[in-house]
Amino acid sequence: MSSYKYEVITPDGKTKTGTIESPDQDAASTELRNAGNVVVSIAKAGALTKDIEISIGKPVKPRELGVFCRQFESILGAGVTVIEALSMLAEQQENKKFKAAIEDVRDLVQRGSPLAEAMMEHPKIFPEIMIHMIAAGEASGALDVAFNRMSVYFEKDAHLRGLIMKSMIYPIVLILVIIGVVIIMMVKIVPSFTATFDEIDAELPAITLAVVAISNWMVHSWYWLIGGIVLIVFFCKEFKKTERGAVLFGRIGLKLPLFGTLTIKNAASRLTRTLSTLMASGIAVVDAIGICEKIMGNEIVRQVMRLAQKQVMEGISLSIPLEESGVFPPMVYHMVRIGEETGNMEAMLDKIADYYDEEVEMATQSLMAALEPLIIVLMALIVVPIILAVMMPMFSLYNAIG
Repeated sequence: MSSYKYEVITPDGKTKTGTIESPDQDAASTELRNAGNVVVSIAKAGALTKDIEISIGKPVKPRELGVFCRQFESILGAGVTVIEALSMLAEQQENKKFKAAIEDVRDLVQRGSPLAEAMMEHPKIFPEIMIHMIAAGEASGALDVAFNRMSVYFEKDAHLRGLIMKSMIYPIVLILVIIGVVIIMMVKIVPSFTATFDEIDAELPAITLAVVAISNWMVHSWYWLIGGIVLIVFFCKEFKKTERGAVLFGRIGLKLPLFGTLTIKNAASRLTRTLSTLMASGIAVVDAIGICEKIMGNEIVRQVMRLAQKQVMEGISLSIPLEESGVFPPMVYHMVRIGEETGNMEAMLDKIADYYDEEVEMATQSLMAALEPLIIVLMALIVVPIILAVMMPMFSLYNAIG
């Protein structure tokens, strides 16, 4: 596959430039024409002509999107036009990346594009669920309602993310402290006693010999340790991008002690909240499931969503593939089944989402309560042998002198 730089006129009369991956130039040109474009020019992209994406500013967080939707709803409620609302929101936006995207959306809307279609030009800023919600709001004439639902969705998502991140700060700091203490002891303290051990000229305990050997290796071959860690991290990241790797890490994420329960409950919360938000706006359940599949972080859960979408298209109730998957808790598929039978699916999904939001909070607190003593025990198991390795020969020396 090669990259080709192109300039086209889109079906709505706009000039667009970019790059496209294709086996050859003719195939690239055909692909562009099939999309309804008029090809002005196309040529193979060189190192200096390829599009280079430079990310300026912080990534857009769910909390920022929640504030954006809440403010948009308030401004529209005051009778302000969409273009003026976008101008006001862009002017007060501090995130440069987000501000540039809002300004570009405003310019596209000024040229006649629907708001949802304009946001589709920035998929890394505006998530797919937001675009679908806004498109439904524009079609129904209830854009302010769509922004209200999205603000609630992003606010709850940001709350759960913030809770998990806040809870992880203490364990991460403690682990870093343990690593720092071990490095200092093995690189500075143990070598300072090595000369003393040599002068003793006595048989050293096995634990001391082992610690001294590890210390010498760390001092003289530290670059192998750093290189090995970097290589392992790189391999894991690349392997996770493959299908087998994603499935393997997905299974580990669901089965991992302590963390597995939190992962399942978080997936249940996100699934039901997203489904409820989309279906309440009139989006078909099949399309809503497809969107849910894309926002799930665990590959096993994504596979369940893909299978559920296929079975729902065949006329099977959503509760059946959710139950057969063995991933989601019984309450999820039982409540979904009740919603399907009563025709009150959105309300049931909202109740499940609220329930599992609380469950995620409780599971996070329980996880942190369990992790703190475990990390302290781990620190003792690592540090105490090093201390014993240093002190045992010293006690032997003192006894000999005595």
